[in-house]
Amino acid sequence: MEGYCLKCRTKREIKDQVSVTLKNGRPAVQGTCPVCGTKITRIGKAT
Repeated sequence: MEGYCLKCRTKREIKDQVSVTLKNGRPAVQGTCPVCGTKITRIGKAT
C-alpha cells in the first residue's frame, strides 16, 4: 500500500504495515518510509 511521505514529499510504499484504529474510530494503516524512515499514516481500510 502506498502513502504520502511528508519528509520526502512523494508517494512511497509503506514498510512494516500495521492496521490501527484512530481515536475517532476510523481505520488506518501505519508504517515507515523505506527511504527516510519517517512514520507514514494512511487513513482508510487496508486493502
